[in-house]
Amino acid sequence: MNRVRFAPWICALLAALLPVPALSQAASESITLRGRAMGTAWSVTIRPDQPIDAASLERAISERLEQLEQQFSTYRTRSELSQFNANARPHPDWISVSPEMATVAAESRRISELTLGAFDATVAPLVRLWGFGPQRRSGASLPNENEIRSTRLSVDWRSLEVRLHPPALRKLSANLEADFSSLAKGFAADEVSRLLTTAINGAATHLVQIGGDTRASLGGRATSPNRVGSKSDWYMAIESADVDNPSPSAVIDLKGQALSTSGDYRNFFTLNGERYGHIIDPRTGRPASSSLAAVSVVHASCATSSALATALFVMGTEEAFRFATEHRLPCFLQIREGSNLTRRMTPEFAALLRADPP
Repeated sequence: MNRVRFAPWICALLAALLPVPALSQAASESITLRGRAMGTAWSVTIRPDQPIDAASLERAISERLEQLEQQFSTYRTRSELSQFNANARPHPDWISVSPEMATVAAESRRISELTLGAFDATVAPLVRLWGFGPQRRSGASLPNENEIRSTRLSVDWRSLEVRLHPPALRKLSANLEADFSSLAKGFAADEVSRLLTTAINGAATHLVQIGGDTRASLGGRATSPNRVGSKSDWYMAIESADVDNPSPSAVIDLKGQALSTSGDYRNFFTLNGERYGHIIDPRTGRPASSSLAAVSVVHASCATSSALATALFVMGTEEAFRFATEHRLPCFLQIREGSNLTRRMTPEFAALLRADPP
């Protein structure tokens, strides 16, 4: 869970992301709204182009997030996704869903295919098996090989089919469960950004954060959008995966893009000297295991950056860097080398770096 707290400058303390103020932006010029939704904290920071009704704006954001939570929640038994998961029909019938659900499911399948199964929205049974679901792990033993093998039979992204027009899903396995958590918060950040851009006058320049996913606007009426410190700049600091030294590891200009970070440095358990993180590799049925501590991905879509960050973390250092390089993806890796952390980034990410972070 990531909690957001803004200081007089636009400065948040997040588990993965820290916004940094543009040099010319005074604190009094910004409006920050906060709340809770989708199991985490959210915040929206606006640099108004004209006077706005903050109370109405906060209400509109909260209502949109509540709609999305009622669609994607795996904790609410009456949510759209929970109802789909509970529908164990003997034949693979199409089940009508909302356009948002179909859109997220289609992107989930695309990322799964693109990453050869490193990302899989049907991985929930394995997450529960390892004790990272709603029922937390107890005891001093690990799942055995038979448990892992049998649970993996219920996990396969190819068994979840999507139809966009009219929107519908179907499961080719009656035991299949979908969990779009890795995309839903990013999708929600995209939706709130769209709301601010198209529906609310004066809020075109904004920064949306939902948990560890962040979406920045392209900018409002700044006279020089490319000028360092202009009103449309959003500088984001990526927190070090070293929890004992949480200083910024990199600062980038996020104008008009989204940033997501995935890592295991906060949610894990240790047993018999071995570390087990909460991100499960659906290809093996086990927690992802590599030298990676965290992966940050920048993309035009926050839903996509969130899914890709998860997939790249599952891949491990070398495979992730190779994938990101081949796809020209702005990607930043934090790698464990003994007791130290090293950094590795693609040229596309390096191009976003700010050389003189405040």
